[in-house]
Amino acid sequence: MQYYLKTPISKEDIKKLNVGDIVYISGNICTGRDEAHITAIEEGKSPVDLKNGVIYHAGPIMRQKDDENGEWECVAIGPTTSARMNKTEKDFIEITGISAIIGKGGMTDELLDVFKEHYVVYLSAPGGCAALLAESVKKVKSVHKIELGIPEAFWSLEVENFGPLVVSMDSNGQSLYKNVNKDVEKNLKEIKEVKGLI
Repeated sequence: MQYYLKTPISKEDIKKLNVGDIVYISGNICTGRDEAHITAIEEGKSPVDLKNGVIYHAGPIMRQKDDENGEWECVAIGPTTSARMNKTEKDFIEITGISAIIGKGGMTDELLDVFKEHYVVYLSAPGGCAALLAESVKKVKSVHKIELGIPEAFWSLEVENFGPLVVSMDSNGQSLYKNVNKDVEKNLKEIKEVKGLI
């Protein structure tokens, strides 16, 4: 199935999503990597209201415009490897109340129970498309914790049809990565049997 969702994303909408579905997001999303997660956990809150929102594991390339307003524009915004946030994501979810995570590579299976409990999905963004994804960013709304550095800061972005994103871990306990690994193990076993290796 293909879905066009607007933020904030209700938990009812999250429940409808299944592994393999394609999602496009419009509205507000916020970037946050390692340092952003740690900072939010240490402070007990996010500097951006993320209730039913979307956190994007990304370290964007931003450029400040040469005008009196000093506004920012997004040059490129590819996904960061989400496994880097495996240890902090549970606490981050509980503090912020997010509905969706965007990243690449998936996250530990241990988070599937957390996703079920809090109705959260993990959406995979295509790697190698940072400049293309930036075209969906219509406005840089605000930046918080810039002292962490441009890649690590919280960037609040207005996006339109941001995607395509693949539901890779859903709120029903399913994981595309887990399914693929099972298929690989099964196929490898069959190959070994055919070749007489086991």
